Amino acid sequence: MSLIFLRHTRPDVPDGTCYGRTDIGLAPGFEETAGHILRTLPDIDHIVSSPLMRCRLLANAVATRRNLAVSINDDLAEMDFGAWENSSWNAIPRAELDEWAKDFLHARPHNGESVAMLQIRVRRALKNRSKGVTLWVSHGGLYRALLAETEHPDPWNAKIGFGEFDILNIPN
Repeated sequence: MSLIFLRHTRPDVPDGTCYGRTDIGLAPGFEETAGHILRTLPDIDHIVSSPLMRCRLLANAVATRRNLAVSINDDLAEMDFGAWENSSWNAIPRAELDEWAKDFLHARPHNGESVAMLQIRVRRALKNRSKGVTLWVSHGGLYRALLAETEHPDPWNAKIGFGEFDILNIPN
């Protein structure tokens, strides 16, 4: 069955901010973007959302239109960037970024979550998902971790824009 991944709409933070697990609001334009999503999103059977507000608001808009319930799953939250949260990526010490790049999967120079820890959450969410077409409303980092569980040729460099969705054929 299909898994449809929908990234939240644009958050209300300056470009270039590392905001990860921070629960922030949405930038202006949510209604317009949500309207486009509601017009183009395929049929779904289930909606599962990250607990963060920027995802829940979009999941609730889809649920209202489709007459479905929203399940909240903490495993769909964005990566916890620890001390880097709410910092400009340019303000993060170069040595810390180099340490992360040197051991991308396991390094935690920010004292938050490692990429490997994020992958464990994604695998758990995949294992526990319902039968049928499921919509996950989540985050860019989680999208890349999800693609790493597929045959995607370059998952860690994959991009998905704010308010965009991707239909993935991942067996239950």
